Amino acid sequence: MNRLAAAAALIGFLGVALGAFGAHALDARLTAQGTEWWHTATLYVLPHAGAALAIGLSVRAGLIRTGGWLMVVGAVIFAGTLYAMALGAPRWFGAITPIGGVSLLAGWALTALGSLRRSD
Repeated sequence: MNRLAAAAALIGFLGVALGAFGAHALDARLTAQGTEWWHTATLYVLPHAGAALAIGLSVRAGLIRTGGWLMVVGAVIFAGTLYAMALGAPRWFGAITPIGGVSLLAGWALTALGSLRRSD
């Protein structure tokens, strides 16, 4: 069972679905700030889902796989807090958002480090 690939695919699915939902169903309901948060969340979640999916399908263990998981967790936290604030969650959720961003950065850093260490 490839949990990383499944989680990444789910995040990708949700990113597309929520992006479309925001563009069509919420277009008239969101504030300008809410629309900006929604777009930013979608912008960040989709490429990280794709990167984590590629990692999940190609790597079995090690730093690269850990990097993929950090991308999934980071995408959920980063985009999730922005989506929540766009829908009216308290602004203090914004204090959680950088945790997701740091997780995304750490995911890319571990992926780079693991790639440099791989010999195959």
